[in-house]
Amino acid sequence: MAWPVFQSLQGYRPQWLRADVIAGLTVWAVLVPEALAYASIAGIPPVVGLYAALPALVLYALAGSSRHLVVGPMSATAALSAAIITPLAGADSDRYVALSAALAVATGIAGLLAGLVRLGFVANFISEPVLKGFIVGLALTIIIGQVPKLLGLDKHEGNFFEQAWGVLTHLGETNWRTALVGTLSLAVVLGSRRWLPVVPGSLLAVVLGILAVATLRLDERGVDIVGHIDAGLPSIGLPENVSFHDYLDLLGPAVGVVLIGFAEGLGAAKTYAAKAGYTVEPNRELLGLGAANLGSGLTSGMVVNGSLSKTAVNGSAGAKTQMSGLIVAALTALTLLFLTGMFEKLPEATLAGVVIAAVIELVDIAALRRLYRVWTERLGSIYGRAARADFTAAMAAMAGVLLFDTLPGLLIGIGISMVLLIYRASQPHVAALAQQGSLWLDADRHPDLPRRPDLLVVRVESGLFFANADYVRERIEHLCTDRTRLVVLDAETSPTIDVSAAAMLTELRESLARRRIDFRIARSIGQFGDELGSAAPGNASVPVYPTVRAAVADLPENAES
Repeated sequence: MAWPVFQSLQGYRPQWLRADVIAGLTVWAVLVPEALAYASIAGIPPVVGLYAALPALVLYALAGSSRHLVVGPMSATAALSAAIITPLAGADSDRYVALSAALAVATGIAGLLAGLVRLGFVANFISEPVLKGFIVGLALTIIIGQVPKLLGLDKHEGNFFEQAWGVLTHLGETNWRTALVGTLSLAVVLGSRRWLPVVPGSLLAVVLGILAVATLRLDERGVDIVGHIDAGLPSIGLPENVSFHDYLDLLGPAVGVVLIGFAEGLGAAKTYAAKAGYTVEPNRELLGLGAANLGSGLTSGMVVNGSLSKTAVNGSAGAKTQMSGLIVAALTALTLLFLTGMFEKLPEATLAGVVIAAVIELVDIAALRRLYRVWTERLGSIYGRAARADFTAAMAAMAGVLLFDTLPGLLIGIGISMVLLIYRASQPHVAALAQQGSLWLDADRHPDLPRRPDLLVVRVESGLFFANADYVRERIEHLCTDRTRLVVLDAETSPTIDVSAAAMLTELRESLARRRIDFRIARSIGQFGDELGSAAPGNASVPVYPTVRAAVADLPENAES
C-alpha cells in the first residue's frame, strides 16, 4: 500500500499561508523554552531539546495524518527517558546523552514497525482512566523533581515521597536568590496564562530570566545557569559508542515509550481533527511518531511525541496545515544557528518554573474526582461499578508511578488496563427486561414498567464466549424465581458466540428444565444462530425464535412484544 507524504499539504491554498505563518511563530515562541526545559527533565543538555524538535517537526509533517499536531519533546516521554537511561548509563554523562538518542532511534523503529503492520488499535488497550492516573502521577513526580532547582537545593533520589521528604527537610538550605528567580518565573508563566493568554508566557519568563542574570550578575551570586551551548545544527548519524546489545536493551522500554507517546499524541490529534472536520488515521500516526523519533535520534536528539498543549496553541492561532510545523522547524534551525548564545545565561530556576507550569495542567484531580463521584452516587448500578473499577485503576496507576517510579508505573498501568479489559469482558451486564409497547427495556432503568412473574426476558450486552459463559449462566439462573416458567434470551445485543458459550446455553436449558422452566432464544443474528446449531444439533439445541413476541406466544395471557 502506498502511503502519501505531506498529506496535509495536498491541495494547499495560498490564502492559508498567512494563518500558518502566524501559528508557526506562536508555536515557536512556546516550543523553544519548553524544549529546553523538557530536555532537562530527561537529564540531558537543554539544547538537545532543540536538536530533537527540528527533525521531528519535519518528519511528522511528512508521514503523519494530522493537520494540527505539533510533535516535539514532551514531559511524559522525557521523564520516561530519564527513568530508562539512568540505570543503564550510571554516572557517565556522555554515555547518558548517547543512550538518550539511541532510545529515540529504538522508539522510532518500534513506531515505524507498528505502523507498517497496522497496530494503531493498540492505543485502545490503555484505558483513559489508567492513562489519566499515570499522567497525574508522572506530573507530580516531574514537579517534585524540579522543586530543588526552583529553590536552589540539592536533588534527592528516590520515589516521589522520598524526594518530597528530602525537599521538606532541607528547606533551610534554600538559596533565596534562586528561589526568587524560580518563583517569579513560575508566576510569570501562570499569570500570563491566566490574564494575558495571547502572550507566550514561557518565552517571556525565559527572556526576563536571561535579562536578570545579565544585568544583576546572578550567576556570580549562586544562581545556576544553563551554561555554554554549542551553536549550529546537530550532526547526523547514529549515536556514538552505542552497541547493538544496547539497542536490544532499549527496544523493550521503547515499546512503552511508543504506547504512551502514541496514546497522548493520538488524543490531541483526534481532538483538533474533530474541531476542523477531518479524520486522523491511527496507523499513519504511528508512522509519523516513528519517523519523528528516528529523525530525532539520528540528530543527537531525544524521544518526542505529539503535544496537546502546543497543538492547542497551534490550533487557536489559526493553523490550517502542517505548513505551520515546517515554519516552526525553520525558526528552530535559525535559533540553533544564531540564538543559542542568548540561552547560555538562562537560569536553571527559570527552566524549572517553565517545566512546573507546563505540567501542572496535567494534574487533573477534577477528572479523578468525577470518577469518584459517579462511583459513590450510583452505588450498586452498572455505572457505579464501572466508575469504581475506573477510579481504582486510575489511583493504582498513579500510586505505581509515585511509589515505584515512571517505568514500573507504566507497566502497572498497562497491566491494570489488561485486567480491566478481561474483567469487563468476563462480567457483562445481564439485564432483565420489561415490556413497553413493542419494546423490551432494561427493568432496572425503568422500574415503573410492570413485569410478568412467570416470564423472564433477559439481554446480555456483550458477545458470548468462554470467558463470560459461566457468569452469564449464573446471572440468568439467579434472576429466575419460583414463579418463573419461561426464560427468553433476547440475543440481538450478542452478535457473536463461541463453542463454549453455545454449549453453556444448551446446559442452561437442561438446568432450567429440571426446575420446570422453559428456555428459548429470540432474535439471534448471523453467526450466533449458526454456532448454536453446530454446537448442539438436533433435539439438544435451544429453540430459536425470530422475535420475543413469537417466543412468548404460547404463554397464557402473554404480553404483547
